[in-house]
Amino acid sequence: MQNIKKRFWEIDFFRGIAIIMMVIYHSVYDLSSFGHYNINATSGFWLYFARVTANTFIFLVGVSLYISYTKTEKIIKNKRTLYAKYFQRGLKIFCYGLVITVVTWFFLGRGCVIFGILHLIGISIILAFPFLKLRFWNFPMGVFCIILGAYLKGLTFNFPWLLWLGFKPINFYSVDYFPLLPWFGVVLLGIFFGNLFYIDESRKFFVVDFSHISIVKLLSFLGKHSLLIYLIHQPLIIALLYLFGVAKINL
Repeated sequence: MQNIKKRFWEIDFFRGIAIIMMVIYHSVYDLSSFGHYNINATSGFWLYFARVTANTFIFLVGVSLYISYTKTEKIIKNKRTLYAKYFQRGLKIFCYGLVITVVTWFFLGRGCVIFGILHLIGISIILAFPFLKLRFWNFPMGVFCIILGAYLKGLTFNFPWLLWLGFKPINFYSVDYFPLLPWFGVVLLGIFFGNLFYIDESRKFFVVDFSHISIVKLLSFLGKHSLLIYLIHQPLIIALLYLFGVAKINL
């Protein structure tokens, strides 16, 4: 069994794959939106590509959150102090999301990111704390959140204050929208499977160790720094589009 202090390379590896997929999708989306190329990035193959990417990334948030908790609770015995640690972490990521909101509002106006993936992850880290000890109850609750979110997706409402939960207002549009329903359900499923396969700071299944392979090392490195990559990748993509004369935005 591998000790958690060494990190579980496969989680960083799959998170690295997800972050690469995200960069690919956003590059295609930007080419379509900014470069005026005839690419449909919101349906067909690219829609499913984006969904797989988002589900993988958010699922791993739940898995990683459980693993981190099982390690940290042995160091921080006081529950209030322990919760404060995760509250601060979630609040920090949520604030990064607010920065994204301000920047996209400035450049996009309508369609800006109001409750995107960073908002979701930040709030989920805060809300997930009482669920980390529920073990197998996280599976039915996660499924329930996903089903309820799928139901709400087809509805619109004449009030905006529950947008973050999944009650989408009439004529609402955002380039990045991840409400708690259904996506908090994916986090809960990640916590469930983290509890199932990573118990007592050990991996409870066998996996061949590929962590020494160069491509695995690279993807694992990207996975460890996924937040930084998320924050900087869009400005870099757009800058490259300008540099190569592809972007045709009139700011």
